[in-house]
Amino acid sequence: MSDLPSAPIASSIDSDNINTRHQRRMERKKALMDEKIQQAQRTTGVLLIHTGNGKGKSSSAFGMVMRALGHGMKVGVVQFIKGAMSTGEEIFLRRFPDEVEFYAMGEGYTWETQNRDRDIEKATVAWAQAKKFLSDPSIGLVVFDELNIALKYHYLDLDTVIADLDARPEMQHVVVTGRGALPELIAIADTVTEMNVVKHAFKDGIVAQAGVEW
Repeated sequence: MSDLPSAPIASSIDSDNINTRHQRRMERKKALMDEKIQQAQRTTGVLLIHTGNGKGKSSSAFGMVMRALGHGMKVGVVQFIKGAMSTGEEIFLRRFPDEVEFYAMGEGYTWETQNRDRDIEKATVAWAQAKKFLSDPSIGLVVFDELNIALKYHYLDLDTVIADLDARPEMQHVVVTGRGALPELIAIADTVTEMNVVKHAFKDGIVAQAGVEW
């Protein structure tokens, strides 16, 4: 009678070794994370910037709106460049007027408007609303969608914007989106994320899809 194959025994030993090594790695990681968490005890409002050429800057910001609403926070939103067409986020958030104040004060993308004076006028009106949000301590989260674009094209005074951001209530969070975030704004931000393109459907001739792009 032949002996039973030894492969299953070896496989079991390998699995035990992998699991043991994994547990040890996670124990070390937990110790490091616990130490970092212990060191981060300060509570304050933060300024976040979502920039870069990749998709997801505004989408991430509006995901944070949902998160803030889940925690019972009031939210203010100002869209600087968009506004010529209604977006899914605007349609949805306008269902909650008591929790969200939503202002779309742009007239479309800059290559569509082609009128710098008009763009400056609309951006100025938008920042007037932004300052109201930044002076209201009852608003826990503010989203300035495409503000980076308005600053990049000098539709607004950068020093004024930075001063107003710095003067906001201590516990108020602000998210700024748009390509080409200026170095001066990045310097005062607490968290900066750059979205990079790996692939995009538009390059394959796929038109922007409702619920995905807008």
